[in-house]
Amino acid sequence: MHAAYLDSILYPRLGPQVNASLPPVLTIEFVLEGYRNGSFVPSELIRAVLARIAAADDPTIWISVATDSGLRARLAGMDARLRAGPAAVLEAEPLFGVPFAVKDNIDVAGFATTAACPAFAYLPEASADVVQRLEAAGAIVVGKTNLDQFATGLVGTRSPYGAVQSPFHPDYISGGSSSGSAAATALGHVAFALGTDTAGSGRVPAAFCNLVGLKPTPGLLSSKGVVPACRSLDCVSVFAHTVAEGWRVMGLACDGGTAPSRGLPPRELVAGVPAGLQDELDPQAWDAFQSALVALGDGDGPGFEEVDLAPFHEVTSLLYDGPWVAERRAALGSFFDAHRDGMDPVVAAIIASADGMSAADAFLGRYRLDELTPVCLDVFRHVDVLLVPTTPTTYTSREVAERPFERNARLGRFTNFVNLLGLSALAMPGPFRADGLPAGVTLIGPAGADHLLAEIARQWEPALHARLGVSFRVPPRCTASLPPLPFAEPAGSRRNP
Repeated sequence: MHAAYLDSILYPRLGPQVNASLPPVLTIEFVLEGYRNGSFVPSELIRAVLARIAAADDPTIWISVATDSGLRARLAGMDARLRAGPAAVLEAEPLFGVPFAVKDNIDVAGFATTAACPAFAYLPEASADVVQRLEAAGAIVVGKTNLDQFATGLVGTRSPYGAVQSPFHPDYISGGSSSGSAAATALGHVAFALGTDTAGSGRVPAAFCNLVGLKPTPGLLSSKGVVPACRSLDCVSVFAHTVAEGWRVMGLACDGGTAPSRGLPPRELVAGVPAGLQDELDPQAWDAFQSALVALGDGDGPGFEEVDLAPFHEVTSLLYDGPWVAERRAALGSFFDAHRDGMDPVVAAIIASADGMSAADAFLGRYRLDELTPVCLDVFRHVDVLLVPTTPTTYTSREVAERPFERNARLGRFTNFVNLLGLSALAMPGPFRADGLPAGVTLIGPAGADHLLAEIARQWEPALHARLGVSFRVPPRCTASLPPLPFAEPAGSRRNP
């Protein structure tokens, strides 16, 4: 059913001329190889990408899109440099001419930042730090993508620009809040995208769009130039089609210095799996996760140990039922007082709930988190990583509209606690559900375990990741070990000046 939907409806709407020059799904390696062998130059590729976006005619994915005329001067210079010496320019700029998308709560010079709230829109003086670093590596921003307003939601439906559909079935949600970035990557509009992740916004959409979603240790990527949701928790995240490509972007988005590297353990890897999991998942999600465990259990796979996640779930309760929702209120300040009636009603209700909290509540919440943190981190003395389903279920847009708070909360069951505890995480595709929808898994590790998670995920990809985005192509495999990141801030550091 879903395969037929994709073949008969999705691909034709992209247009035959675009399909003739681009594969259904773009990868970084496809773009760079095309430049190496002279198949195209940046102006030709970006023109085809912009034509694909226009032909898709889906205003819910993109809030703003670059124009050919706006990029012409830069692209002409890139064309000339590529023709003068492909090897030199591709070595100097590792993402040379690679198109990417940016979630519209991250500043990009020349584009308005809206955070999916038109009344909030402003024109930034400069791009966010992470965008500047990626552009310095040669990547090209082709537009700003839709999101749950003010990055408040895991569903992708809380936006005046429309609800972003699942790329696999129009009735289902894409996940949020980084909905547009994930959908744009899955549909081949771009080769990778930036999102943000406070409570799962870079992992839930990765699961629902069949992508890799890297959620770094808090502080690893700068959030200067990012509209805050919860300033103390926000992370910039990366969507890509493979672990190796996401890791490449992460490395280039970091800044200077030398990073510690947490390598693979010398013994058998032990992954902690939540105890009592069957009661948490819908039947198809349970079957998909069991299929993932079976696939990993073959050969030299990891050992598995059940872990009680009860203290982790208590941490989750602090995020929206506790004082951290007040941090969202603080981020908007007087804007919320003046414009709440024009905001998405669900988002406004969540933020308004902070008005009943006191300073004492904030301290009590902090004290409780301080008590729970060592209990949770003790798990990593017994297992190397946690392996969890990224979400316990999926929903249609109608189901979310019927019970917006409860169903959003359920989607965050295995994501909400991660940033409060300062952990690292990597979401990756897993076996599909019986209904043809993606079902991802997530690796979670302590602060600073980003390289460890990426190396484990790279080794697990052949067993778990069978389809590239919305296509039926087998993802490219990376057999070489991934290099450590060039930079990492001390564990527990916080961003935002």
